[in-house]
Amino acid sequence: MNAAVTSPIFDVDQENFETDVLQASLKTPVLVDFWATWCGPCKTLGPMLEKLATEYNGAFRLGKVDVDKNQELAGVFGIRSIPTVMLVKDGQIADGFAGALPEGQLREFLSRHVQPLEGDLADDIEDAAPESPEQAINRLQQAIAADADRPELKLDLAVALAQAGQASAAEAELNALPANLATDTRAVRLRSQLDLAHSLEGTPALDVLQQRVQANPQDWEAHDLLGVRLLLGNDPGAGMEHWLLMLEKARDWNDGQAKKRLLAAFNTLDDAELVGRYRRRMTSLLF
Repeated sequence: MNAAVTSPIFDVDQENFETDVLQASLKTPVLVDFWATWCGPCKTLGPMLEKLATEYNGAFRLGKVDVDKNQELAGVFGIRSIPTVMLVKDGQIADGFAGALPEGQLREFLSRHVQPLEGDLADDIEDAAPESPEQAINRLQQAIAADADRPELKLDLAVALAQAGQASAAEAELNALPANLATDTRAVRLRSQLDLAHSLEGTPALDVLQQRVQANPQDWEAHDLLGVRLLLGNDPGAGMEHWLLMLEKARDWNDGQAKKRLLAAFNTLDDAELVGRYRRRMTSLLF
């Protein structure tokens, strides 16, 4: 076997593909990353994949395919857009995805195929605290200072700022994005989130809204605002329950606010299963 495979990260080309990917995958899964130097999302995804490959310490290996240098190999896999990632296991393609997924989804993807590590290292990884929004902001600001020609980092920063509750700063970064990124799925989703966040300015805190709902189950304003706070506070299902209740009991309140909120919520969420479930429930109430 090629000596390069001893590293968890290695370059893949036509010559070593058979040995270092297909044959090697009989023992250890190989994640194959199809990328290019000119691809903006690749610059976001690549470092995350390399971080995970190092962190997993041999549980899988990461093979990097520069599609410009290996067009025939990319053609064999039917690559139509980049970044595209394929997981090769037992000599066959087991799974894959296209586009730059966030780290949480990458870990979920890997967990379906890669066995957990044994021993102290696995415990350390499991116990390691995830990166906080503040830590992400600091990391991204440093990365932008070092490489100002990567606008996708500014979108990452806008997302991190929003997660840290810095809506005005997030909106400023979002408004400064170049046109090609302004229509990116994450940018559109973030703008919807910020629009919802603006609706909370000067409104009561979560616990106050909960008390109002308990005291008066027909306080639709409290239900509405509570839905927004829960949606943006990482409990979207609970938030949408309030709007479904309003749709059932007070459909016309505030010019059909509940329906508008649900549609806005669907635009902010990247959980297709959750969105589909609540969209069907909304439709059943409307029709």
